[in-house]
Amino acid sequence: MYLPRQHGPLHDLPSHPAAYDTVLASVTEEALARITPEGNLEHPDAHDDIGDTSLGITSLLALAWQRTRDPRLPEAVRRSTEFHLRQRVFTEDNPGYPNLRVRDSGLAYARYVLEAGAHPIGDWPSTVWALLQTVNVLDTAEGLLTREQRAELVELGRGYWRWLTEATFFNPQEAGNQAIGCVVGGLMLARHLQPAEAEAVRSRAMSLYLDEIRAHRVRDRGALLPPEHRGAYDNNYGPISLSFLAQAHRVSGEEVFAEDGEALARYLDARLTGGGFDIGGPRYSEQHSAFESVLGLRYFGHRVGADLGRYRGDTRWARHAVQADGGIDGHFAFMLVWQIQDTTPWHRTPSPEPARHQLRAGSVSVAFDDRLTPSLIEAAGSYLLPAAVGRQHGFGPVTDGFLLCRPMGEVRVRDLRTGTLSAKLVTKPVVTRDHVLRHVQSLYVTDGTRLWMTVAVERLGGTPYLLAGLPYAADDGDHLRRIAEAEVTSAGPLRLTHPPTRGPAFFDARSETTQEQAAFALAADPRGYGNPDEGWSHLVASTAFEADPAPGAPDDLDVFAVRYGPGDTFSPVFERVPDGLAVRTEAFTAVIGDPEGDARGEPVLTLGG
Repeated sequence: MYLPRQHGPLHDLPSHPAAYDTVLASVTEEALARITPEGNLEHPDAHDDIGDTSLGITSLLALAWQRTRDPRLPEAVRRSTEFHLRQRVFTEDNPGYPNLRVRDSGLAYARYVLEAGAHPIGDWPSTVWALLQTVNVLDTAEGLLTREQRAELVELGRGYWRWLTEATFFNPQEAGNQAIGCVVGGLMLARHLQPAEAEAVRSRAMSLYLDEIRAHRVRDRGALLPPEHRGAYDNNYGPISLSFLAQAHRVSGEEVFAEDGEALARYLDARLTGGGFDIGGPRYSEQHSAFESVLGLRYFGHRVGADLGRYRGDTRWARHAVQADGGIDGHFAFMLVWQIQDTTPWHRTPSPEPARHQLRAGSVSVAFDDRLTPSLIEAAGSYLLPAAVGRQHGFGPVTDGFLLCRPMGEVRVRDLRTGTLSAKLVTKPVVTRDHVLRHVQSLYVTDGTRLWMTVAVERLGGTPYLLAGLPYAADDGDHLRRIAEAEVTSAGPLRLTHPPTRGPAFFDARSETTQEQAAFALAADPRGYGNPDEGWSHLVASTAFEADPAPGAPDDLDVFAVRYGPGDTFSPVFERVPDGLAVRTEAFTAVIGDPEGDARGEPVLTLGG
C-alpha cells in the first residue's frame, strides 16, 4: 500500500509563467463550462469549506484575464461576483455558533456549510478565506467589475474584517495558519480603503499579529513557532502558515514577518528528511498540503538558502483544490493567485550550515526531536520512525524494559564534516529506572549513502539491546510505500520484532494501517479534531529493530553499532585510546571523547576516512 497524501517534491512542479498560464487556461475552460445562469462557480459536489469557493474561482478568472485578455472572461467575472454578493454573504448569526462576542451584529461572514446551524464551528476560517478571496478579486479585477460591484466588495471586506476581529473571539481554533491569514486579509484590505481607515486597519492587523500570534509562539526543537491547533507545528498547516508569512511580508514589508518566516523555514528544513518526508502534528500527521505551501516554501527557501521545495506535497492538489472527481474547487484559490504573482525562484540545493536538530548528506538524513533523539531516519530510500516499547518511544539502549533516551540534564551536540563524511555526536545524561545516572553517547556518521549509528553507555548489566527503529515507508517513484522491513545491519545480533498483542495500542508494521490512522485511534477526540501526536504517544509497543551489544567492546561499556543502508559484512572494532573510545568501521575511524567533554563540557569527536 501507499501513503495517500505525500507524493512528489513540490519544486518539481513547473513554476515558469507559461506553466501557470496553462493552469489558468485549464481553470478558465472548466469554469466557463460550469458557471450557472446565476453565476455560481462552485463544484457541484462541494459541501463543506464552501463559503469562499465560487469567489476564489472568480479571482482566478480575473487573473487569467489580466494575462490573456480572453474576451469571454469579463462577463463571467461580473456574473460570478454578483452571485457571491447576493447568495453567499450571510449577516444573520449562524445558529449554534459558539464564538461570538457580539450577537446580531449584522456583519458579514462566510459559512463553512451553507445550511444554517450545520457545523458552524468552521465559520471563522471560512470567513478568513472569503476575506482573502475578496481582496484578491479587488486586486485582480480592475476594469472588470462595475463601480457598484467594486464598492460592494470593499464594503464586504470591511464586514468580514470586523466580524473576524470584533464580533467574534480572534482565532478561536488556536490555529496559526488561520490567524496569520486573517492578518494578511487586513493588510490587503487596507490598500483599498481611504488613508485614515486604512491606517487603522493596518495598525489593528499588526497588533493582532504581535499580541495574539507572535506573543503566543510555541517552542519546539529550539525554534519559536506560531501555535497550530494547540501544538507547535503541523505537517499540513505549518507550511501553509509559512505561505501566509510570505504574503504578509510581500504586502507589508514588515521585517517581523520575514524574521518569523525565516525561523519557521529553518525549523522545517531541519525536521524534513532529504527525501521530503515528514510526519507528526496536532491536527494531521501525514496529510500534507500542496499548492497552499508553494509560496512559503519557495519564498523563504530562497531567503534562508535551503531546498525547502523537497517537501513532498499532495500532488492531487498540485495547483489548486479539487474534489474527488478531479474537478476544480475554489477553496484556497488565493494561494494560487499569490504564487503566480510572486516570481521568487526555487532554491534547489541544501543549506551547507549544520543544524542542531538535523544530520543530512546526500540521500541520508536524520531529524532529531527536542530531546535530540531521532524522530525520523532516512537511508537507502527507507524511512524509520522511533519504535515503542512499554509506552516509551525513541532510539536508544533498553535495559530491563527501560528505554534510555529521555535526558536528565543538558544534551550536548558536536557536528563535524571531513571529506565525504558528515557526523553528529550527541551526549545525553539519562537516569535508569533505579536512579543511576548514565551518559549515553550516540554517534551518527554518514557518507551520503549509508548511516552508521554507534551508541556507547556505561555497562548496563542484564541483557540490554538497542531500540533501532520502526521501518515505516520507502520511496517508490512519486509515492511512499508502506514497508515492514528495511536494510539494517548490526555488529551484534539483530532482530525485527512485532507486537505479540493486537489492538490500537500496538502498531504492527505488517498491517495496512498508517501512522496517522493509528494515532487518531488513540487520540481523545474524533479524527480530524484529536491530536494525533498525543494519540501516538499512547502507543504501547510497535514493530522494532532490536540490536544486541557489539562484540569486542571495552569491558566497562555496552556499545551498540548499527548500519542503515547497503554494504557488505559489518564488523566494527572498538578500542580504548587515550582520547576516548575509538570506533573503526569499513568507511571511517572515529574517536568519541570522554562523556564529560572538554573544558566547557562540550563533546569531543575526531573523524577520519
